[in-house]
Amino acid sequence: MPRATNAPSSRKRRKRTLAKAKGFRGFRSTHFRYAKDAVRKAMTYSYRDRKVRKRNFRNLWVQRINAAARPLGITYSRMMEGLKFAGIEIDRKVLSHLAITDDAAFAAIVNQAKEAIERKTAQLKAA
Repeated sequence: MPRATNAPSSRKRRKRTLAKAKGFRGFRSTHFRYAKDAVRKAMTYSYRDRKVRKRNFRNLWVQRINAAARPLGITYSRMMEGLKFAGIEIDRKVLSHLAITDDAAFAAIVNQAKEAIERKTAQLKAA
């Protein structure tokens, strides 16, 4: 009985891996033996870094909001506390965009947060 090598499927698999390794340097782009490890590592990094990207953008938005809120006399954490108490549900991405593009709207939101914090402290003192 002849030896079955599964040649078409094996060749297809190797070509697919080498296509994913296109643009890698040296043997990692031309030799299957090295390309398969490089591609596996690259896929691992891409999976991990899709989550890291979300983390990095949230940090960027927080920094932008904080930088815009401090000249208005409030810190980021106090502002977020005030927004929560005022019942304003606006995400950090939109707040960051407002801080960059529309100073008046951002200042109005900050003022609402400040008023909510004042109401909250008045309620605590009364209790």
